[in-house]
Amino acid sequence: MTRRSYTRMGSCLAAGCAALVMAALHGTPARGAGLLIADGGLGGNLEIVEHNVQVTINNGIAVTEVTQVFRNTENRQVEALYTFPVPKGASVANFSMWIGGKEMVGEVLEKKRAREIYDSYKRVRRDPGLLEQTDYKTFEMRIFPIGPRAEQKVQVCYYQELDYDLDWATYVYPLATTTKGVVSSTTTGKFALNLRARSAVPIVGVTSPSHADAVVVAKYDDVHFEASLETKAGDLNRDVVLAYQVSRPQTGIDVVASGRPGEDGYLYLTLTAGEELAGEHAGMDYVFIMDVSGSMADDGKLGLSRGSVAAFVNALGADDRFEIIAFNVAPTPLFNALSPLNEQTKSKATAFLASQAARGGTVLKPALAAAFQYAGPDRLLNVVILSDGMTEQGERAALLEMGHAKPARARIFCVGVGNDVNRPMLEQLAEDAGGLADFVSRGDDFERRAQAFRRKLLRPAAGDLTITFEGVDVRDVEPARLPNLYHGMPVRLYGRYRGGGAVKVHVQAAVDGMPIQRTVELALPQADSGNPEIERMWAWHRVDRLLKEADRAGAREQVVAEVIRLGEAYSIATEYTSFIVLENDGEYQRWKIERRNALRLQQDRQAQQAVLAQLEALRDKALTKASQQVTAPELSAPLPAAANPASGAQQTANNNSSPPPGNSQPGDLNLGQPGGGGGSGGGPMEPLGLTIIGALGVAEYLRRRSRRCPPKP
Repeated sequence: MTRRSYTRMGSCLAAGCAALVMAALHGTPARGAGLLIADGGLGGNLEIVEHNVQVTINNGIAVTEVTQVFRNTENRQVEALYTFPVPKGASVANFSMWIGGKEMVGEVLEKKRAREIYDSYKRVRRDPGLLEQTDYKTFEMRIFPIGPRAEQKVQVCYYQELDYDLDWATYVYPLATTTKGVVSSTTTGKFALNLRARSAVPIVGVTSPSHADAVVVAKYDDVHFEASLETKAGDLNRDVVLAYQVSRPQTGIDVVASGRPGEDGYLYLTLTAGEELAGEHAGMDYVFIMDVSGSMADDGKLGLSRGSVAAFVNALGADDRFEIIAFNVAPTPLFNALSPLNEQTKSKATAFLASQAARGGTVLKPALAAAFQYAGPDRLLNVVILSDGMTEQGERAALLEMGHAKPARARIFCVGVGNDVNRPMLEQLAEDAGGLADFVSRGDDFERRAQAFRRKLLRPAAGDLTITFEGVDVRDVEPARLPNLYHGMPVRLYGRYRGGGAVKVHVQAAVDGMPIQRTVELALPQADSGNPEIERMWAWHRVDRLLKEADRAGAREQVVAEVIRLGEAYSIATEYTSFIVLENDGEYQRWKIERRNALRLQQDRQAQQAVLAQLEALRDKALTKASQQVTAPELSAPLPAAANPASGAQQTANNNSSPPPGNSQPGDLNLGQPGGGGGSGGGPMEPLGLTIIGALGVAEYLRRRSRRCPPKP
């Protein structure tokens, strides 16, 4: 289904509306993204007529556009509460409403000013809309009035980076959430999700762990695919999870850029570890801390935790040892010791997990202290916390202090369970303690996620990583401090640059204590309109870092002005900026509001249309090629797989790989060729790939040799 069909969806606004995003509400659990409560749950009846999701993935950055039509089934005006959760690391980048049959695109203003403008219209029952972020995960709008028997159309767009595990990129559309009151989680019309993706790194597999045979996949070549899910009506109570696997057997760099003539450019660089860094590993110790507090009863979180811990335990190696600690207000250990993995301990772990019930408060500190008691001088201890992070408010500072004061050979890894999780707290706790944060959803492939997570826990592929630039003015790089490079999980870097041209990229890293320093030359374009999402993602990362640093320091006053400036300039909703929708262009002019987002959204949509046109051309080419191969007796047979693919299966419409779009520069090399060279990347990336692979390979060889041949006494 194309974007054009989405813009024709439903009917226009029959009566004026006002949308207000309120604070997150908690109470009776209900599921579904973009769900409705009429008149605060005290009366009224609303329907979701249609729920359409259009996703464009460009080199691991997803743009999700959600368009919904609501119908008031009453013979009177009602007020609707619209709840919209966003996934991990997402940035809301547009809010539109249809007023008088025309889409009115929202603009971002400082939060207080946006509220004042909204209130001035509300008093005279005019038609503004206001979207505010009031916590880290949920946007909620109030829509009023929806006239008798009228339909209301709204659209929300958000950007996010996809999570990578074992070279699998995972996209989650969150349909499972919690709100208050009697919420409709069904659609009386159509629910449709269409996803189109392109990648600089070849795509070798596509699947849907959540919906399996209900999702149709067509793979047009090595770097493009399309997936589709559509239902006529039904309950929207399960997350949609789609995953695709990319193939990079050797360490390499990929770079894409964005920018308009005469303005600063933006770059997005990824560094991915290859299989040559895998190596052998000694046994390690694991303590799984599982949250069994009352909040884990919501949204099936406790079941998610049970499945995740069981998968993690099954993925352990023969030399590993483990312990499980359940906690609410107090810790409950399973073994009171670190135990080897065998049939007896696995059986005890299964029974222990099954016996847990969600009840009581959430106090993590005693459980974390108990886990640290297992740390020893000779083995690495991995403390894996599985929780929604809804710990007592006063405990957060104490937990962060414990993370900083952890034992020398211990690391903390956090796994957020479900969609309603305290992501900032879990991410900060893990990052400050030298670990990682990950998030699991209902419908995920637990076994694959557990294997991927354990592989990252074994050891970083490279640490002490720094990347600097010479020759082009590259500045404002995010993140300011790069994380470790883990297997199956690329390091991502964003930055701004001026002028374009040849640039030297200097890479420094350490593997098993051996430092390396290498340089590669590449070219940054003067302008590139094909990847505009990079600009907003850079701004979102900068906002996120500023707020996290301010929270660590205990005060945000010094960063609020910069957060507001970034939110307004790049049209992203933050805790200090909001979207406001006015009924026509004249009203924007009256309030002297620049139409920055309207212009930016137009450019974004043009780039997404270019991706769509490229995919349609690939599909047409594949169909033409397939039809030419059909002989006369077969003309009555079904269409080839690209046009009518079997449900749930990956279909290859064209086996010929096409070059990646835009200015993407993959640096994938093949060590099998003496003297370097070769591989699918080539060009300016080759020196970096070769020298990194050479240095890291030497480090790995020396490490293995020292293990086989210990020094003589």
